[in-house]
Amino acid sequence: MRLPLRPRTPLRAPLSRSLPLSRSLPRSRSLSLCLAAAAPLLIAATPSAHAADTADAVPTCAAPDAHTFPLTTRIHDGPDSYEAGGGYGTWYLDLTNTTARRCTAIHPVVVLVDQQRALKPSQPKLEFYDGTRPRPHPVHFDRTDEAELVGAFDDGFPGFTVDPGKTLTVKVRLALAPDAVANEITADAAVVQRHADDGDWVGQSNDYRFDVDPAVPGSTTSATSTTPPAPTATAPAEDLSFTDELARTGIGPEHLVLAATSVLLVTTGALLLARRRR
Repeated sequence: MRLPLRPRTPLRAPLSRSLPLSRSLPRSRSLSLCLAAAAPLLIAATPSAHAADTADAVPTCAAPDAHTFPLTTRIHDGPDSYEAGGGYGTWYLDLTNTTARRCTAIHPVVVLVDQQRALKPSQPKLEFYDGTRPRPHPVHFDRTDEAELVGAFDDGFPGFTVDPGKTLTVKVRLALAPDAVANEITADAAVVQRHADDGDWVGQSNDYRFDVDPAVPGSTTSATSTTPPAPTATAPAEDLSFTDELARTGIGPEHLVLAATSVLLVTTGALLLARRRR
């Protein structure tokens, strides 16, 4: 199997076998393992050979010798808690292009890690707006072998475009199903620039932590998309700095290769096959 996600170099490596994820791993490595698990979701969503050819022609938005992500990524303004069975809570994902290149075919990948390891793929109802239509796009989650949920912003959506020096703010909303148990969840967003059957990892967000309160009998609100609020995908004038996590650690190609080649993705083939059969 060819490496589905690449550092910003031409290197490729097989992912046939690797090591299981440890919760003691640094966050940058832990997120990279989940990101590798999400790669087949992006690949399977490519609808045709023509689309693949188009994606392969997308120029990379990062210089080959860069040692920092080209897109600063930040989650903000989300609620501190959600009620199971309650309505949607809204938060925002900022994508800031720190380069002189245009970044196209950009797909965020959200990773949800719950403290109880009880969250099911059917329970979070996550949607995002692309700014071109009134209805939001749904995000489908898959469960990794470490009980983490991974969902790509890709339901046929061609990806976001972020111009040089600009910030794109993506509106996201989340609700939890009535059967979700009391819990604490951490959400992260990794950002991928898709190139046909592989992609560049071009951004990583801060942690967004929130609580899940159990459903109150008789107060369940249906979380549907029948009458969504107006879409939001705007470009604020103010740029954002890199997250403290990236500033402290830095991400270089060697770290990405190490993480990618040490992943045990027992579920990856199953996820890819399942998505292609849909």
